[in-house]
Amino acid sequence: MIDNKLKSILLSVQKPARYTGGELGCVIKNKDEVDVRFAFCFPDTYEIGMSHLGLKVIYESLNNEKNIWCERCFAPWIDMHQKMKENNIPLYTLESKTPLRQMDIIGFTLQYEMSYTNILQMLDLSGIPFYSKDRDESYPLIIAGGPCTCNAEPVADFFDIMALGEGEYLDVQICNVYDKWKKEGKTKIELLKELSKLEGIYVPSFYDIEYNEDNTIKAVTPLHDAPLPCNKAIIREFGNLHFPTNIVVPNIDIVHNRAMVEVLRGCVRGCRFCQAGFIYRPFRERDVDLINEGAMDLCQNTGYEEISLTSLSTSDHPKLEELLDKMDSWTHEEKVNIALPSLRIDNFSESLIEKTTKVRKSGLTFAPEAGTQRLRDIINKNINQDEIDKTAKLAFEGGYTHVKLYFMMGLPGETMEDIKGIADTANHIMDIFYSMPNRPKGKPEISISVASFVPKPYTPFQFFGQNDMELIKKKQEYLLECCKSNKRIKVSYSNADMSFLEAVFARGDRRQAKVIETVYKKGGMFDGWYECFDYNLWVESFKENNIDMSFYASRFRCYDEINPWDHINYGVTKEFLIREYERSLKCITTKPCNIECNNCGANKILRRACFEYNKN
Repeated sequence: MIDNKLKSILLSVQKPARYTGGELGCVIKNKDEVDVRFAFCFPDTYEIGMSHLGLKVIYESLNNEKNIWCERCFAPWIDMHQKMKENNIPLYTLESKTPLRQMDIIGFTLQYEMSYTNILQMLDLSGIPFYSKDRDESYPLIIAGGPCTCNAEPVADFFDIMALGEGEYLDVQICNVYDKWKKEGKTKIELLKELSKLEGIYVPSFYDIEYNEDNTIKAVTPLHDAPLPCNKAIIREFGNLHFPTNIVVPNIDIVHNRAMVEVLRGCVRGCRFCQAGFIYRPFRERDVDLINEGAMDLCQNTGYEEISLTSLSTSDHPKLEELLDKMDSWTHEEKVNIALPSLRIDNFSESLIEKTTKVRKSGLTFAPEAGTQRLRDIINKNINQDEIDKTAKLAFEGGYTHVKLYFMMGLPGETMEDIKGIADTANHIMDIFYSMPNRPKGKPEISISVASFVPKPYTPFQFFGQNDMELIKKKQEYLLECCKSNKRIKVSYSNADMSFLEAVFARGDRRQAKVIETVYKKGGMFDGWYECFDYNLWVESFKENNIDMSFYASRFRCYDEINPWDHINYGVTKEFLIREYERSLKCITTKPCNIECNNCGANKILRRACFEYNKN
């Protein structure tokens, strides 16, 4: 029995509660009374996976179906991985301790390119072959979802199908098709053909990829009547879509240990670097009464004392103030704090501060993204210095002394003057603090967090070649030099090597699967963790497979080149992305799409206009 073996090793690993299950809110069903058993696999640690809102959404939507049982599984940390290998313990689900090999469907969520080796780790611990072509009907159906599936070609050969777009309904459809197939006793190829008829289902083996001599893609040919392009799934009526109110409450502290409600989906802003802002289009907001009542139920059911109103840009909800007023009627009395983690500089207000600090102050974070107005216009951030100054003053007047600012480095059109602008922005905000006669008590501190820009598919900057690592490191050193005179400014930045590899995979193709396999077999895993990441191992493995990393990360892509993701349709057209890239070269901004339609293509996948512009 797995349980008996587990007991013998749990006290010898870090955080054994990662592997035990039994938390408040976990769903237990009788396995003999369900038709389909689904393992939701998160290819990272328990603390990361349990913080993910998408897991909670899919877990509840599947378990609401009487014939489906969804269970959870996370990547075991290195110490537990070794113990499982030594003791011949297969990877299992937390709810029932069932080995993954015995499940019907294994669904991985792909949130981050640097977790790809962990997919192989989890399959390996389960005794399941890595490649779809090596698995017959006796193995579980291996599927993938999440944002990275918009270009998951580097791992496409590992999966039977990929669920593109929004999965609340799609995963239930997959289970129902699987149930019917299993009862009819048909072949795997027949199952894949039936699944490929669902909107949002991409079957990688149904697309033949042909390459040119220069290693670019020559053609993508669909097989077995597979759609071309393959469209993402979308929730068209999002306003009244219910969200999880009975979630699993972890037994140990996790990264985001609080209740979360997704108040809207999509974004109107059109920041040219932001993949999420494009692949989650169109913008749709939830009804405020639904949010308020559901948030109250969620806090009562879980005991959480903080609720986060999450989205790509929460302050863009057109009725946010009304929502906060409704929530104040119970959060203040119940001592529940409201957190707004994604506020825009240009619509931050005194009212938002007052309504979200009645219980206690959460951290305050803003994202200017660039240090000069010219570069903010290039990336279409659509904020100016006056708005940054006003926001800083409001924050200080509200009693904040610590502000965190997010920037990026290596953006298209960036110069060393723009890097200096990051330091200048922070110093200017510090000057605003000291110029206020009624400033709050205490010493101010400004934290600058700088990420290396990664060109991502389905953004206007997908064509741009990433800065090489030496240039990024030179810019990082220059930023530190610009900030060293002010001890109240703290600077952190991302690992340049890791960001380079992220870009390799973000714009990668199927030939990279062999590299991922090579790295895993050499011991690579948890590459998103600095203490585990071994860049030299990746360089060595790419060379062994005769693949040039810079071909994917650093090369400018011509507009007419066939990209590895061009046969997937996430709503925004390539013509629109080209248009936006051309505007960036001229430092021309584009208005938010709730003000003016920019013909991105999202209305076609929505099958109606995204906004009623005559009412704006």
